[in-house]
Amino acid sequence: MNALRQYTDLYNAHCKDIDAHAPALLNELRPRAFEALQGKELPDTHTEGYERTSLDEMMTPDRGLNIMRLGHSFDLSTAIRCELPNVSTLQAYLVGDTFVPTEGLDRRLPEGVIFTSLARACEQWPDIIKPRLGTLADLNDVPTALNTLLCQDGAVVRIPAGTHLEKPLQIVNVFDGAEPQMAVRRLLVIVEKDASAMILTCDHSKSDTHSCLSLQVTEAWLDEGASLDICDMEETAASNARCSRLYVSQQTGSQLRANIVTLSCGTTRNDMRTDINGEHCRTEINGMAICTDRRHADNCSVVRHLQPRSHSRQLFKYVLDDYAQGAFEGSILVAPTAPYTEAYQSNRNVLASSTARMHTRPQLEIYNDEVSCSHGAATGQLDEQALFYMRTRGIPEREARMMLMQAFMSDVIDSVSIPGLADRLRHLTEMRFRGDTAVCGDCPAK
Repeated sequence: MNALRQYTDLYNAHCKDIDAHAPALLNELRPRAFEALQGKELPDTHTEGYERTSLDEMMTPDRGLNIMRLGHSFDLSTAIRCELPNVSTLQAYLVGDTFVPTEGLDRRLPEGVIFTSLARACEQWPDIIKPRLGTLADLNDVPTALNTLLCQDGAVVRIPAGTHLEKPLQIVNVFDGAEPQMAVRRLLVIVEKDASAMILTCDHSKSDTHSCLSLQVTEAWLDEGASLDICDMEETAASNARCSRLYVSQQTGSQLRANIVTLSCGTTRNDMRTDINGEHCRTEINGMAICTDRRHADNCSVVRHLQPRSHSRQLFKYVLDDYAQGAFEGSILVAPTAPYTEAYQSNRNVLASSTARMHTRPQLEIYNDEVSCSHGAATGQLDEQALFYMRTRGIPEREARMMLMQAFMSDVIDSVSIPGLADRLRHLTEMRFRGDTAVCGDCPAK
C-alpha cells in the first residue's frame, strides 16, 4: 500500500466523523479534493521536483489524527511560553490543529480584525471566508489535496480595508502528547485594500522521542495596495517532518515580504507559489536554513509574473554541516502579459563539512522580451583566506568559523522587518553555529 492510500482509506472509514467535527465551508471542499487524489501517489524521489525529498516516505509512518477533536492535555499558560525578547506580538497557539488564543486576545484586536480559528471564522463570517477559502490552493498538488481532504481546523487572519496593524500577529504551532501525531492545518490570510499586517509563525516540537508531522496549507490574499510581512520560523526536532504549502495572490500595488527560516528541523519541504496578478507589485522572498547531523531542508519557490510593471527578488541561503542535506528549486515565470517585469533570484550555500550535500536548481521561464531577469546559484566552503587571516589575529578557529557563517547569513536576517525579530534571529543563529539549541526565549516547546 502506498502512503497516500492509507489516508484515503482513513477518510473513507471516518468521513462522517471528519465532517461532523469541521465547519461546513471546509466540508464543501472535500469532494473535489477526494476526486483529485484518485489515481495519484505522493511525490517521491522519482517525481520531478522532488528528486531529493520523498513525501511518500515522509508520510508513510503511522501517526495519530485528532479526528474526534479531543482537547489538549496540558495548561498552555505554564507548559508553553514562546517568548521572543524585544518582540511584542498578539499571540495564539495551534496545538496540533486546534486554535488556542491567549487570554484576552479578542479584546486587544483593533476593530474589524479577525484572528481566530478557522472553524469559528467559517461560522461567524461566512461571507468573508467562503469567496477566499480553497480558491488559491491547487488541488492538482497532491499534498494540498490531501490537506483539503483531512483538514478540520486552523487559523484565519483578516485585516479590513485601510487598517494598519501595528503589532505583529504570532501563531505558535506545537504538538501535544507523547505519541506520534499528524497535524493537518489550514491558514487563511486576508489583507484587504490599503491594509497592512505582520505575521510571525513559529513551528516547535517538544521532544525528539516521537515522530510528528505537520501538513499545512496557507492561502494569503493581498488586495489592492495591501502590505504583508510574514516570517515562518521552524525549530523542530530531528524526528519531526514538515510539509508546508504557501499560496499568495497579489493585486495591484501590493507588497509582500516573506522570510522562511529553518533553525533546526528533521525533514522539511516548504513550497511557496506567488501569483502577481496586478501592476506595480513588489515581492521579496528570503529564506535561510541551518542543518546539522542528518537533517534535511528543501525549499521550492515559484514566482509567477502575470501582469506588467512589477518587481520580485528571491534570496535563499543554506549552511549545512555533518551529513545534512539541503535542496532548493526556484522558478521565475514571466507571462506574455507581463512586460517591464524585474525579477531576480539567488541561491548561495556553504558546506561546513565534506559530507554535507546541497542540490540547487534555479529556473527562468520568460515569454516577454521587455523584462530584466536573472538567476544564479553557488555552493562552496568557507573562505580559507579569511579563516587564516582571522586566526593570525588571535581568533580561535571555531570562533572564526562561527563569525564567518554568521556574516554569510546577515543579509537574510537583516531583511526581517518585524521589530526586534532580526536581533533575536542573530542571537539564535549564533547559538546554532556554536552547536547550542536555538530556543526562542524561554520556550519549552522544543
